[in-house]
Amino acid sequence: MKIIRKVQNLKANGHYALALIEDNRVYISGQFSINPKTGEKEFGTMQEELKQVLNNIELILQEAGSSKQKVLKVNVYINDLDEWGTVDKIYSDFFAEHTPARTITALAKLHFGFKVEIDVIAAC
Repeated sequence: MKIIRKVQNLKANGHYALALIEDNRVYISGQFSINPKTGEKEFGTMQEELKQVLNNIELILQEAGSSKQKVLKVNVYINDLDEWGTVDKIYSDFFAEHTPARTITALAKLHFGFKVEIDVIAAC
């Protein structure tokens, strides 16, 4: 097993790995809208936060020797079900023709007050 603790300034802020690789799979812990250069939280609209989260996931996938085309399963947590259409559009733009399995769950509140959190499983 290989543990990824940091990619640029993205890192776990608790007792968990940013990502880990096992049996040709990469498991990425829930990601928020964090600036990868500064490590600072970046709050914004659902669209802004989601784009940053997806970009961060792509950076972590690259570090793990994977890519967004190898993503198998995505769990998306949002704080407003009315944003489902916005999320689906940005998500489909990001993944293009690739269609990994996906679950979107609306929650009343996400950690730190973010609007979106995503975790991913991908092949390596």
